[in-house]
Amino acid sequence: MEYKELTELVDKASELLQEKNFRAIKGLLENEMPQDVALLLEELPDKDMPIVFRLLSKELAADTFVEMSSESQEMLLNIFSDNELKAIFDEMFLDDTVDIIEEMPASVVKRIINQSDAETRKLINEILQYPRDSAGTIMTVEYVSLKKSWTVQQCFDRIRKTALDKETIYNCYVTDEKRHLIGRVTVKDLLLNGNDVKIDDIMETDVLAVETTDDKEYVAQQISKYDLNAMPVVDKESRIVGIITVDDVLDVMEEEATEDISKMAAVTPSHDSYLEQSVWQIWKNRIPWLLILMISATFTGLIINAYEATLSALLFACVPMIMGTGGNAGSQAAVTITRSLAIGEVRASDVLKVLWKELRVALSLGLVLAIACFGKLYLLDGLLFGNPYTWDVCLTVSLALLVTIVLAKLIGCMMPILAKICRLDPAVVASPFITTIVDILSLVLYCAIAQALLPVI
Repeated sequence: MEYKELTELVDKASELLQEKNFRAIKGLLENEMPQDVALLLEELPDKDMPIVFRLLSKELAADTFVEMSSESQEMLLNIFSDNELKAIFDEMFLDDTVDIIEEMPASVVKRIINQSDAETRKLINEILQYPRDSAGTIMTVEYVSLKKSWTVQQCFDRIRKTALDKETIYNCYVTDEKRHLIGRVTVKDLLLNGNDVKIDDIMETDVLAVETTDDKEYVAQQISKYDLNAMPVVDKESRIVGIITVDDVLDVMEEEATEDISKMAAVTPSHDSYLEQSVWQIWKNRIPWLLILMISATFTGLIINAYEATLSALLFACVPMIMGTGGNAGSQAAVTITRSLAIGEVRASDVLKVLWKELRVALSLGLVLAIACFGKLYLLDGLLFGNPYTWDVCLTVSLALLVTIVLAKLIGCMMPILAKICRLDPAVVASPFITTIVDILSLVLYCAIAQALLPVI
């Protein structure tokens, strides 16, 4: 929904609220998507949100609740009676319930658990015990299970009987008596075969699956790589315990991308949206990185002080250009390799291939930029503006720029790979850290080259 449409919907709902025309509000929202209804509710004043929420149908209310911010969810849960709370969570899929529980304070979690039946409580506790960010924490246990001895007709009877409680019915999984995963069929397979055909004759036996402890980012990569709608999740004994659907994967990909962007910008990732975070939270997420980068940047000052007596002001005038270009070159390589590692295009074992490719790229880029730098200093600054840039000074600066770019590219591509080898997130060592390292090294190299080529400076 566009912002203008949302604003119009909020205004209309607010007007109907003032008129206490609750029937009209219910009719206004009944055909809207849950995501849009969630946005509308969060635009309303806190006192009006519960009123409008209670007007929604049970199914729409549950779907809308899942899409709301954790802050709004907690507010509504504190207002709901136990019966209302039970009605909402009875309509939810189990993976959505677990996601909400993980964000709620203990008092609210206790109420949710108390209103669940024994079987649901058992499943919730099992999922909550899986390692953080594992496949088990994002799977749903609502899937269609079939037996290989069944006919197509028996399978359709099973789907019709249980479909209402399942998150997806397109992919159906064939299991034995001990729930071992032995095959998969789709609704399309069932529709294209006669009612008397046995599942054993049409099922796909080579089924891709992940284990409950596998990282959720790995699951997202597998589903994306093989264009799957869902991925079965099995335990250590190959017994199916749940499935992960593509909508869950999209959430994982968005979360991982947000984390990577935050880390590359030297900000501690947060699961809360920007507007939900307090000033104190934002301060805590940013201050450690800024302190580290500030302290590391002071090394460039030490280097400048060490060479200040021997290098001319003319040469020091080019320092910002060399350091800035080197930092940009390193960041380009770092971001490219970080992204390639994240989506599986590059592995740690490809380090030599990456180095060889980036070396050739760096040399070609460095030569072009060095020539452009020489021309700019000698022709534009020297001849046009009268600055005393002689050819040997221009050559020194240009050569230092070439070496800096090559060094920056190699550091930029190596740091994420080394982080991966050390089991760190490659995004942590991206842009800011690489820029700082390149600044220090480029300054040292620039001064050394200047002293070597220009004995009298």
